Amino acid sequence: MRTSAWCTIATAFGVLAGCGTLEPPSGPQPPERRIAPERRVLKSAAQSARLIPARVSDRNGWAEDLQAAMAALEIEPNGQNVCAVLAVLEQESDFRVDPVVPGLSRIARLEIEKRREQAGVPKFMVDAALKLASSNGRSYGEELAAAKTERQLSDLFEDFAGRVPLGKRLFADFNPVRSAGPMQVSVSFAQAYAQSKRYPFGMSGSVRQEVFTRRGGIYFGIAHLLDYPAPYDDLAYRFADFNAGRHASRNAAFQKAVGALTGVEVPLDGDLLRYEQGRPLREASRTELATRRLAVHFEMTPADVRRDLELAHTAEFERSRLYLSVFTLQDGVLGKPAPRAVLPSIVVDTSKTTRRLTTESYAARVGGRYRNCLARL
Repeated sequence: MRTSAWCTIATAFGVLAGCGTLEPPSGPQPPERRIAPERRVLKSAAQSARLIPARVSDRNGWAEDLQAAMAALEIEPNGQNVCAVLAVLEQESDFRVDPVVPGLSRIARLEIEKRREQAGVPKFMVDAALKLASSNGRSYGEELAAAKTERQLSDLFEDFAGRVPLGKRLFADFNPVRSAGPMQVSVSFAQAYAQSKRYPFGMSGSVRQEVFTRRGGIYFGIAHLLDYPAPYDDLAYRFADFNAGRHASRNAAFQKAVGALTGVEVPLDGDLLRYEQGRPLREASRTELATRRLAVHFEMTPADVRRDLELAHTAEFERSRLYLSVFTLQDGVLGKPAPRAVLPSIVVDTSKTTRRLTTESYAARVGGRYRNCLARL
């Protein structure tokens, strides 16, 4: 058998020895496919650790907790997601698990006074209660004056409410520390999320206490930032939502459309109803009143409007009759799709900083940190 014939048969069976070297195909080759940095999957904690600023202590520990949280939440640890989380961590705490808050005891005193007035409790009774010994022997007043971090303050209020009768009356269902941990995630969000989805790590105390840990703070922070569907083409809207509440940017776009269609000045704050302690009030908001005017064209009653607006903090709102009707009308007026996301116009009400901070400026700052992180990929 001739050599060329043997090589043809051998090649068919994958046997190439003795047949010489195959020549590469001639002509131009297709360019090598390159993966954009934000789409590159970071498969190890070591890869994520390199994106954390060098000044941060225990970068590997931070990265390990981040990777574990993303795995538990089934969120891909690509460059975009990892850098988004690291940007929020840097903005909120500069990678400190329980950061010191200047003037914390003064803030706490103001909260106590506010609750005292609401409950109609005489001031001398509160002063007397603060002179009682806490669980570590020092008076509650001394502990309050010495509190430097939110965890210290939260633990103090829990102890006060659990041991002192007046504390139960004033603070049984109230703790002034509402956001906590390295990502400053809302404690109420973490508690609700833990009820809807089992916490995947061991928890020795309450959900509130777990939020103050690095592992728990990162887990619930990532859940708040990334674990929900949203019609966004820019991460800036997720950063804004992290500050203003889930779906706030989508809701602000809805408010903008309602305002444009009715000519009514509607606040672009992402809150479609009036709320008190997270619960909608019966009193109609400006957004609801303006939307009722539009709803006549959709043959919807005020009750129909209220029913759909109560979905404002869920993904279901985008599938509601009200949402779809408003944007169908606005798209027709514009002759093109109206924006489905707008940065909310909110002045952040916080006693933790003296700087004037808006949701828009917050998103811009986090966005800058995010881009710096991508540059390190």
